Amino acid sequence: MINFDTIPSSIRKPGKYFEFNTRMATRTLPGNPQRVLIIAPMGTQAQVAALTPLDIYSDNEAARQFGAGSLAHLMARAAIQANSYLQLQVIGIETAAAGKAATATLSLTGAATGSGTLYLWVGDQRLDIAVESGDSLAILNSAVVAAVGAATALPIMASTRNQGTDETPRDVITLTARQAGEFGNAICLKAECTAKGVGITLSDMAGGENDPDIQPALDAVFAAGHQIIICPFSTQTALLALRTHLDKTGNAMEQRGAIGVAGWTGTLATGTTLAGEINDGRLTLGWYPGSAKLPAELAAAYGAVIASEEDPARPLNTLPLAGMDITPVTHRASRNEQENALHN
Repeated sequence: MINFDTIPSSIRKPGKYFEFNTRMATRTLPGNPQRVLIIAPMGTQAQVAALTPLDIYSDNEAARQFGAGSLAHLMARAAIQANSYLQLQVIGIETAAAGKAATATLSLTGAATGSGTLYLWVGDQRLDIAVESGDSLAILNSAVVAAVGAATALPIMASTRNQGTDETPRDVITLTARQAGEFGNAICLKAECTAKGVGITLSDMAGGENDPDIQPALDAVFAAGHQIIICPFSTQTALLALRTHLDKTGNAMEQRGAIGVAGWTGTLATGTTLAGEINDGRLTLGWYPGSAKLPAELAAAYGAVIASEEDPARPLNTLPLAGMDITPVTHRASRNEQENALHN
């Protein structure tokens, strides 16, 4: 016989009666929540102190707390786009004292003889700059610098400098990474112009050196118990530090098992070499060749999607990485390359 709390047993009127008993609600099988931590450099306009884990729920909040256009902001945005119900914390680290910011040069030639649009891609973000017939180089350069400055979520800044002579002055646009470090060299740039008379010469980002050390951040969250830790740098130094951290927190004494996530957008050969140098069962490296996004953004999206599946017995090979760009056909991996990547 079933006993009810709110339905009297003496009622005679026919019908269907329902009641809910929540007293047994906590006696089911435990859940398997996946708390994610992103480690990333923060910008100079950050409001939160370095090495302070902070719960993040939106793109705007990440920009406000860690600085718009910072790697912490870009990674948080990529993670939230991939999994909007993510349990996400971000811990900011300061740039290295000896860090150098990557730079590139954008040189425009000739005054515009027709109207059109100058397109500048920074990663997968596109800036549309109007060009009118008769615009001089000075007007065009100013328009590009203004457009980059207005797009605060970009990982670069723009300025002009004179590379000519006193007799023939010629300004070029310098694009500089917002944050110092080797990771800035991976910022993808592309430019096109549909206006006649305007020529474009754009160099790759280069000169970035000395990524910040992630070890202080790992030390700060040693006892926090995150299930997924996303590394901003796909370098041997950073991933070895993360590997050591995961081995310590997941050993027989600590028993706080977690996995580390990183991203790779380069070639299969270089990615295989990096994976061989790390070679650890607690680390996973997502490979998306030819992506315009930074490896750190790929890592954030990859880790967020891993966290979306709380059942550890279910496979992840059917889950899309929402928010990632579509790579050119020439960069897509063949079946043989996919097999090789999975084996290595």
